[in-house]
Amino acid sequence: MTEVAINRAGSASGPATAPVPATGVAPLVAVENLRVSFPASGVEAVRGVSLSIAPGECVALVGESGSGKSVTARALIGLAGPGARVRASAFRVGGGDALTFGPREWRRLRGRFAGLVLQDALVSLDPLRTVGAEITEVLAEHDVVPRPARPERVRALLEAVGVRDPEVRARQHPHQLSGGLRQRALIASAIAAEPELLIADEPTTALDVTVQAQILRLLADRKAAGTALLMISHDLAVVAAVADRVLVMRDGVVVEDGPAREVLTAPRHDYTRALLAAVPSASPRRSASPVPSASPVPSASPVPRRPGRSQKADPHGADPRGAVLAATGLSVAYGSRTAVDDVSFRLHAGETLGVVGESGSGKTTLARLALGLLAPDAGEVTLRGGPWSGLPERRRRPLRPAVQVIAQNPLDSFDPRHTVGRLVADPLSALPRPRRRERAIELLGRVGLPPELLGRRPRELSGGQRQRVAIARALASRPEVLICDEPVSALDVSIQAQVLDLLAEIQAEDGTALLFISHDLGVVRHLSDRVLVMKDGRVVEEGDAHEVFLRPRHPYTRELLAAVPRLPE
Repeated sequence: MTEVAINRAGSASGPATAPVPATGVAPLVAVENLRVSFPASGVEAVRGVSLSIAPGECVALVGESGSGKSVTARALIGLAGPGARVRASAFRVGGGDALTFGPREWRRLRGRFAGLVLQDALVSLDPLRTVGAEITEVLAEHDVVPRPARPERVRALLEAVGVRDPEVRARQHPHQLSGGLRQRALIASAIAAEPELLIADEPTTALDVTVQAQILRLLADRKAAGTALLMISHDLAVVAAVADRVLVMRDGVVVEDGPAREVLTAPRHDYTRALLAAVPSASPRRSASPVPSASPVPSASPVPRRPGRSQKADPHGADPRGAVLAATGLSVAYGSRTAVDDVSFRLHAGETLGVVGESGSGKTTLARLALGLLAPDAGEVTLRGGPWSGLPERRRRPLRPAVQVIAQNPLDSFDPRHTVGRLVADPLSALPRPRRRERAIELLGRVGLPPELLGRRPRELSGGQRQRVAIARALASRPEVLICDEPVSALDVSIQAQVLDLLAEIQAEDGTALLFISHDLGVVRHLSDRVLVMKDGRVVEEGDAHEVFLRPRHPYTRELLAAVPRLPE
């Protein structure tokens, strides 16, 4: 990571003053009039932000993707990014004047004083090392415990963040873990040295609700023990569960700040009210409340609930009374572990089938089976009533445009050498070259991205931007079936609402069927017609979405619903 110099900066109207911590205790971090720019690109990402964080206090930064939240947080520990210019009127970290820090001082600060949990665990964890080795390095670097005690400390840390079989997981590499398990391993690494300050950038994005609840309890316990916490999250209910104060950012500026309950129940700024209005509700599908933005994002049109199983002519030629995609008795085992056990479903044109369950319940394996990327040990998948899972690849390839995927982690599926324009245009090879660019711009616009991103590469985008590119690419071939594996997990609430409305609009127009996998029960309830609840590879409950969420029959479903964080009323 690139170190950055920090300079003293003034303000035409006088420097902003960092808020006084609610705890009344001297802050561990206090910055006034923070400004972060990237001269090479001419971007000023943070413009005059002031904040302070005291021991035992949680401050949350919320706002849309690109609002400057992550840059602000990383600047507090000297990691604003390559080529960044960081200025401030006053900047104190851990009792020292950060305006005088050099690379050595910043490196000494990180790990022991400040721990960092980034949004993308796959990028943050070393792919060549086991997660146990990753955590052990922190323990060794900061001499937290003697060498003989480190394996037990690694086990205890993994267990504390909700990892089952911690001894086994400690010996595995990041690519062998699910997204949720990788995120938990990253959190374990960040807290290994028991830092005074923990910066958590979307720490529960990849986690199911039960593990999310466990992590939130862990963060609350650390806060109660005196740890200062800076949390970045697009999930406002998660923020409500932990934060003492909330700063709402838009275009690099704090537009509202105050006590968490006050900001989330009686917001003063129109932008904050729009963010709260965009949170998925228990109501039927609706259009997103438009969120003011410097780069206006087209909002989808209102869509009536449950367009699935329409008796109108099916544009794809399938029987409207039959299933466009169906699975019967699917089972898959990895060694001694059964990942999917006797799962069946039918997915009709224009219908959304939600799949929920904990990390490791078999949801993603089910998605791979539905995509034809994995052959079942037993059972079969059919497409348009004909064979799909049993086809040789040469016969399946011509059918692939009909079944597309929106993956949980776009970096796994993108070639990092390709530009956004090429990634989106790849499925459009049948079009003339000039028309491909026009269509790529249209697709980016539908998911709220400007054409200026066509020349960028995946690592130059935010997590939310990458996810929107993945959605645009999946829509390029106008598929009959979209397999959505956590498609909005990285998106802030306003863009999330617009994308959900977009998916519903596509269903209404094209009869597209969605197999929608998500740990966000609010999103699943808002979008789905029917729901499958999975646990340990089996379906423990299924039925109409409204009935399952309103009157769950299985104890596990009731446990999931009880763990969902909620906004204060």
